[in-house]
Amino acid sequence: MKKPVNKKAAAPQIGNDDIGADTRAELYRLQYEIRVCEKRAYDLFLQNLVKGTSHLSLGQEAIAAGFAGAMKKGDLSFCTYRGHAHTLARGVSMEKVLGELMQRDNGLMRGKGGSMHLTSAEHGVMGSYAIIGAHLPIACGAAWRAQYLGQDDVTVCFFGDGTTNIGAFHEALNFAKIWKLPVVFVCENNLYMEYTPIGDVTAVEHPAADRASAYGLERIIVDGNDADAVYRVAQTAYAKARAGDGPSLIECMTYRHSGHSRADPGAYRPKGELEEWVKRDPVKMYRARLAEFGISESEIAEIEKKIDDELNQAVDNCKASPLPPEDIMCTDVYADGGWAWRN
Repeated sequence: MKKPVNKKAAAPQIGNDDIGADTRAELYRLQYEIRVCEKRAYDLFLQNLVKGTSHLSLGQEAIAAGFAGAMKKGDLSFCTYRGHAHTLARGVSMEKVLGELMQRDNGLMRGKGGSMHLTSAEHGVMGSYAIIGAHLPIACGAAWRAQYLGQDDVTVCFFGDGTTNIGAFHEALNFAKIWKLPVVFVCENNLYMEYTPIGDVTAVEHPAADRASAYGLERIIVDGNDADAVYRVAQTAYAKARAGDGPSLIECMTYRHSGHSRADPGAYRPKGELEEWVKRDPVKMYRARLAEFGISESEIAEIEKKIDDELNQAVDNCKASPLPPEDIMCTDVYADGGWAWRN
C-alpha cells in the first residue's frame, strides 16, 4: 500500500489587510468555538453522556469558519455526518448542538436526530447527511429553486474526499454545470476516506480538483488550514454564483487530528504524519496571525473567555435538561407531522 502524501498548500502570505480586523476576529471566534465545542463533545462521550458515535472536525475548523464567514443570511449549507463544525459556524448555539448529541430535550431537534443529522433551516443548515454523496443532488435542487425563483442565495455543499468516487458526485457536477446553478461544491480532503488513504483508490492526485475540467469547471485547490485563504476563495465562488455564472468546485487540503469517528484510533496512519500536520494547527496558526495584524492579546483572550464561559454554561444546561418526552417520538417523521402513512 502506498503511503499517503502529506499534501500541503503554499504557506499563507502576510502583508495585506483586505479582510479586516473585525472579520479576522470573527473567523478566529468561529474556529475557537468549533475547536473547544468538539473537544468538549469528546469529553462528554468519555463520561458516557453522548451515546453512539460521532465524527469530529478537530483540525478542519478553518474550512467551516472560512466558508460560513463569507456567507450571507439566506445562503444554504449542506453537510455530511461530520457536520458539527458547519452547524456551529452558521450560528447554531453550542447548547443546541451539545444537547442534541446528549439526546436532551434542549437539543437542536429535541434529541431526536443526534450527531449525524443536525439540521436548522432557521440558520440555513439544510441537514447533515450520513449517506455518502446523497446530499449533492439535493443541493443542486436547492440551488435550482433559487435560480427558478430569481433569488440570490447560494447553496454550499460540503463533502469528504471519499465522496468523489461516488456516482452522485459526478451526476451533481454535470447537472450543476449544465444548468449553471448557484451552487458551490466543497471537498474537505483530509487524505483519508474512512480508514483508506484516498490516494490508494483514486486515479488522480487531487480527487476533486483534478476532475473539475471534465465538467468545464476551474481547478481550484486551497489550503484548508488557512481560514483567510478559505474565506477569499469562498468570496470569489459566491460572487460567481450570485452573478449567474454557475457552480464552483473547491478542494480544501486539510487533516483530521482524530480518527474517522470515536471508534477509530487512527492506527493506520504513518508514524509522524499526524505530528507534522499538528504543526499547522489552523486554530493556533490563526491566533498567531491575529497578533501579526495588530489584534492584542487581551482582545484574543476576551474572545476565548467569552466562548469558554458560554460552553461551560451550555454543558450545565444540557446536563440539567430532561430527555425528550415520549409523546414526540413519532412527530416530524412524515410530511403531515405525525405517525400516519400518507397514501
